[in-house]
Amino acid sequence: MSALSSLARLEAAAAGVARPLATVRHCHVPDAPLVLVPLRLAGEAAAPLAAMIGSAPEDATLLVVPQPRNRDLRFAFAADLAKLVLNHIETSRGAVEELPPGKEGEERIRYEDAPQLLVPNRGGVAFLRMMGRSTRFRSTEGPYAVDPAVPVLGRWLTWFADRYDHPGSSLLGAMTELLRLHWATGQSSLEDGNLAALMGWIDPPGGLDGPAAAARAEDPVACPPAGPATDPTFDNEILAPAIAAFDRAGPGSRAEERLRVAVASQLTPTWDLMWRAAGLLRALPEGASVPKRWERDRDAFTYYHQTFGEAYPQARRDPPVRAARRLHDLERAQDAYDAQRAFDDPLVMAEHRLAGQAFGGVVTDCDPARLDETGKRPKLRPHLRVGTRDPLRLDAGTTVCSAARPALKGRIVEIADGAVLLELTGGMGRKLTPEPGVVPEVGDRVCFTSLTDGAFGAAKFPDREDTPWTHGGPPGEYVPTNEDAEEEWS
Repeated sequence: MSALSSLARLEAAAAGVARPLATVRHCHVPDAPLVLVPLRLAGEAAAPLAAMIGSAPEDATLLVVPQPRNRDLRFAFAADLAKLVLNHIETSRGAVEELPPGKEGEERIRYEDAPQLLVPNRGGVAFLRMMGRSTRFRSTEGPYAVDPAVPVLGRWLTWFADRYDHPGSSLLGAMTELLRLHWATGQSSLEDGNLAALMGWIDPPGGLDGPAAAARAEDPVACPPAGPATDPTFDNEILAPAIAAFDRAGPGSRAEERLRVAVASQLTPTWDLMWRAAGLLRALPEGASVPKRWERDRDAFTYYHQTFGEAYPQARRDPPVRAARRLHDLERAQDAYDAQRAFDDPLVMAEHRLAGQAFGGVVTDCDPARLDETGKRPKLRPHLRVGTRDPLRLDAGTTVCSAARPALKGRIVEIADGAVLLELTGGMGRKLTPEPGVVPEVGDRVCFTSLTDGAFGAAKFPDREDTPWTHGGPPGEYVPTNEDAEEEWS
């Protein structure tokens, strides 16, 4: 936790209402995301109980497994869920954009849009990941055949869960994490995992402050848990008798309808909270780099959608080269995401200034026409002296860039007497005189940081067939087997 976020939490606790941690929205929120609120049976890792799903507040579809321990009913639920999710995927992609050819002249396309799934919390993400793992290997033939849409759903849920791990991706979002990215509350991080309590601090109901609204959220009758786990009292006093009554009465009975009503009472409050939270996020102005990250999400979605029929289900374990490449991609994405958020948002940049990785101040001296004539050809190298009171932890020689114009790069020459002398090295044009308005003038307030978008490029990894012996040598071609579908809990 940074000093700034700690201060914001203290202010929130004193004021009784959440404090902003951002001035802009750092995630993409479309007008019609697919909101999914799942529940599972307590004590069962992969036994879905119910889900409320839809792409509009008034368009909720309730799916219930009246006996979660019944395999046929579980996979019937998965088939119904698959129809809704796959329909949203197909209707959300929009038209096809033609892009400039790639480096080797290959054709490139991108869908105009991509689907977004929103779940209440990290537990919802884990539920989808587990749901994908338990369905993507299922056979559509033989004695235990499932609906053909079930393994397709499993592959898509696995893909969405994988994209969730990519910093800055908006294809799958946990609402509590998205809210915590933009607001600080006066409660602990653990308590922020409760969507009702978190929303109580950010947008308390009339007549209540944050602490009172959060205390109300602890009452499972007034605010049922956001899932996927259910309240133990509800399990013992309502759910268990309702399932037992269904076992005695069978499908289509009043007992099944009463069970659906009971489960709906647990899901509806969270459903309403999800759409309120989405509205709060959508009301924030979008960060400048959000469309760029959404383009990357659309690229990833387009590629997976286009190649879906050509590939096997995702393996349970990545081979060495793929695992190393994925880790490298995640590190690069995190590096770029941190820099982009800071460039977009002065509040985020303030955290880096407090950490000594950036500094801001007023230009006290400037030599915009300075040339470096030590080489064969003169180079434009203006000098700036910036007075700052920030706790700087950068050394001379460190490369920095302007927060307002990341293309304007420089090098720290010296740090002395509360001032930083910079030599600008790039982003000023190709002439021996800078472009008008590029070099800050005396009296301008500036901010420079060591953060850079794309600080390190893509690494080169060996081909799969060249996997070194230290990592097991070249792996064989992956072909799914029956063992892939076997789990301790299946």
